[in-house]
Amino acid sequence: QVQLVESGGGLVQPGGSLRLSCAASGSIFSIYAGGWYRQAPGKQRELVAVITSDGSTSYADSMKGRSTISRDNAKNTVYLQISSLKPEDTAVYYCKVFRGGAGYWGQGTQVTVSS
Repeated sequence: QVQLVESGGGLVQPGGSLRLSCAASGSIFSIYAGGWYRQAPGKQRELVAVITSDGSTSYADSMKGRSTISRDNAKNTVYLQISSLKPEDTAVYYCKVFRGGAGYWGQGTQVTVSS
Protein backbone atom coordinates (compact mmCIF):
# COMPACT_ATOMS: atom_id res chain seq x y z
CA GLN A 1 0.00 0.00 0.00
CA VAL A 2 1.28 3.45 -0.95
CA GLN A 3 -0.15 6.65 0.46
CA LEU A 4 0.25 9.92 -1.38
CA VAL A 5 -0.05 13.50 -0.19
CA GLU A 6 -0.12 16.34 -2.70
CA SER A 7 0.74 19.94 -1.90
CA GLY A 8 1.57 23.19 -3.64
CA GLY A 9 -1.77 24.14 -5.12
CA GLY A 10 -3.44 27.48 -4.65
CA LEU A 11 -4.53 30.65 -6.38
CA VAL A 12 -2.20 31.87 -9.11
CA GLN A 13 -2.49 34.76 -11.54
CA PRO A 14 -2.48 34.07 -15.27
CA GLY A 15 1.07 33.80 -16.50
CA GLY A 16 2.31 32.68 -13.13
CA SER A 17 3.91 29.43 -12.12
CA LEU A 18 3.80 26.90 -9.35
CA ARG A 19 5.28 23.60 -8.28
CA LEU A 20 3.17 20.73 -7.08
CA SER A 21 4.62 18.04 -4.86
CA CYS A 22 3.47 14.50 -4.24
CA ALA A 23 5.03 12.76 -1.27
CA ALA A 24 4.71 8.99 -1.09
CA SER A 25 4.96 6.63 1.83
CA GLY A 26 6.88 3.39 1.58
CA SER A 27 10.41 2.40 0.81
CA ILE A 28 9.92 1.07 -2.72
CA PHE A 29 8.82 4.31 -4.33
CA SER A 30 11.64 4.14 -6.86
CA ILE A 31 10.11 1.20 -8.71
CA TYR A 32 6.86 3.03 -9.43
CA ALA A 33 6.03 5.28 -12.29
CA GLY A 34 4.49 8.59 -11.26
CA GLY A 35 1.91 10.73 -12.95
CA TRP A 36 -0.02 13.94 -12.57
CA TYR A 37 -3.62 14.19 -13.69
CA ARG A 38 -6.17 16.95 -13.44
CA GLN A 39 -9.91 17.28 -13.39
CA ALA A 40 -11.73 20.50 -14.11
CA PRO A 41 -15.35 21.02 -13.07
CA GLY A 42 -17.68 19.14 -15.36
CA LYS A 43 -14.84 17.44 -17.21
CA GLN A 44 -13.19 14.06 -17.11
CA ARG A 45 -9.89 13.50 -15.38
CA GLU A 46 -7.05 13.85 -17.85
CA LEU A 47 -3.38 13.00 -17.91
CA VAL A 48 -0.97 15.89 -17.51
CA ALA A 49 2.43 14.22 -17.34
CA VAL A 50 4.09 10.91 -16.51
CA ILE A 51 7.56 9.95 -15.34
CA THR A 52 8.73 6.35 -15.39
CA SER A 53 10.86 4.63 -12.77
CA ASP A 54 13.94 5.29 -14.90
CA GLY A 55 13.10 8.97 -15.37
CA SER A 56 11.61 9.02 -18.85
CA THR A 57 8.88 11.63 -19.20
CA SER A 58 5.87 12.33 -21.37
CA TYR A 59 3.36 15.17 -21.42
CA ALA A 60 -0.09 16.03 -22.64
CA ASP A 61 0.08 18.26 -25.69
CA SER A 62 -1.44 21.15 -23.76
CA MET A 63 1.37 21.00 -21.20
CA LYS A 64 4.39 20.51 -23.44
CA GLY A 65 6.90 23.31 -23.18
CA ARG A 66 5.47 24.81 -20.00
CA SER A 67 5.56 21.96 -17.52
CA THR A 68 8.19 19.67 -16.10
CA ILE A 69 7.62 16.48 -14.18
CA SER A 70 10.47 15.20 -12.03
CA ARG A 71 11.13 12.86 -9.16
CA ASP A 72 13.41 12.62 -6.17
CA ASN A 73 13.56 9.00 -5.07
CA ALA A 74 15.52 9.90 -1.95
CA LYS A 75 12.55 12.01 -0.84
CA ASN A 76 9.87 9.67 -2.27
CA THR A 77 8.45 12.67 -4.10
CA VAL A 78 7.18 13.48 -7.57
CA TYR A 79 7.02 17.11 -8.66
CA LEU A 80 5.16 19.01 -11.35
CA GLN A 81 6.40 22.46 -12.27
CA ILE A 82 3.99 24.49 -14.39
CA SER A 83 4.65 27.89 -15.88
CA SER A 84 2.65 30.31 -18.06
CA LEU A 85 -0.49 29.25 -16.27
CA LYS A 86 -3.81 29.91 -17.97
CA PRO A 87 -7.32 30.09 -16.57
CA GLU A 88 -8.08 26.82 -18.36
CA ASP A 89 -5.45 25.13 -16.19
CA THR A 90 -7.81 25.55 -13.24
CA ALA A 91 -8.53 22.08 -11.89
CA VAL A 92 -7.93 19.67 -9.07
CA TYR A 93 -4.54 18.09 -9.71
CA TYR A 94 -4.05 14.49 -8.65
CA CYS A 95 -0.91 12.47 -8.25
CA LYS A 96 -0.78 8.77 -9.06
CA VAL A 97 1.95 6.19 -8.68
CA PHE A 98 1.61 2.90 -10.47
CA ARG A 99 3.39 -0.28 -11.45
CA GLY A 100 1.85 -3.11 -13.37
CA GLY A 101 -1.76 -3.45 -12.32
CA ALA A 102 -1.36 -1.54 -9.06
CA GLY A 103 -2.06 2.16 -8.82
CA TYR A 104 -2.50 4.61 -5.96
CA TRP A 105 -4.05 8.08 -6.00
CA GLY A 106 -3.57 11.10 -3.85
CA GLN A 107 -6.42 13.23 -2.56
CA GLY A 108 -5.82 16.06 -4.98
CA THR A 109 -4.79 19.68 -4.70
CA GLN A 110 -6.76 22.60 -6.11
CA VAL A 111 -5.10 24.92 -8.60
CA THR A 112 -7.02 28.07 -9.51
CA VAL A 113 -5.70 30.43 -12.14
CA SER A 114 -7.44 33.77 -11.94
CA SER A 115 -6.73 37.45 -11.73
